[in-house]
Amino acid sequence: MNWIDEGALYSQIAVFLREDLGRGDLTTQSIIARNTRARGRFVAGEQMIVAGLEAAEEIFLTLDAQQQLEAFVGDGETVEAGKVIARMTGFADVLLAGERVALNLLQHLSGIATLTNSFVTEIAGTNAQIVDSRSTTPGLRMLEKYAVMLGGGHPHRFGLDDGVVLTPNHVQFAGGIAGALKTAKEKVARLHRIEVQVSSAAEVKEALDAGAEILSFVNIHIETFKELVVVARQFPSVTINYTTTSLAPNEIRQYADAGADLICIPGLTNSARAMDISFQIQPF
Repeated sequence: MNWIDEGALYSQIAVFLREDLGRGDLTTQSIIARNTRARGRFVAGEQMIVAGLEAAEEIFLTLDAQQQLEAFVGDGETVEAGKVIARMTGFADVLLAGERVALNLLQHLSGIATLTNSFVTEIAGTNAQIVDSRSTTPGLRMLEKYAVMLGGGHPHRFGLDDGVVLTPNHVQFAGGIAGALKTAKEKVARLHRIEVQVSSAAEVKEALDAGAEILSFVNIHIETFKELVVVARQFPSVTINYTTTSLAPNEIRQYADAGADLICIPGLTNSARAMDISFQIQPF
């Protein structure tokens, strides 16, 4: 799973299962005999980029180490409607107990990867990159950021200990952008680049004169953004990050063309639609 901490993943999955199973699957226990064998198939109901297969497999392995998953595609691959994504073989009660949690993860993470890719495709040919944010589901940040990467996006900060971003809420305690940057540089500049949120030409100049390395613009109108980029590019080394709460891919291209290096979309992880995936189980 690349950079994912597998130990953290395993502990999370145990929590997910405890939440859903509680004291046991009453429905399955009441109608299915123990040791009944079955097969389950994950089937795509629409075109998507698949994400979360290893997490889904771990759901079943946590319930029974003898479960077997046969994947017909890999995480990050595009599938069409009707495609069998993977097949599980094992005990029916285990498949039914893990079904909902595994589907929740697969549907949600595939939705993130698919949505991310729509934005990546929209800005193809520009110098911009699509990046995520900390707007993630508590407990799912690692998996959601992994799904963004599968869709062709890039991670921004993983957490508050992973970079310095000065927002207006921080700046007001320091008496201004210059003061906030000065204090931050004195304490962490050798370890981290410093990003500061700005919204006017005066703030852009103040931030750059004080040594900002990344400028962040949030929901700025495109014409204003173009003007501010011209001001910012007086410092060629500065990185320009445009953050948007819009989920319209066709609105993003104009910001990439206007000079954004990074386009941060919080909605990738907090507003992606779950993909249509079913889990079809049959006895054998």
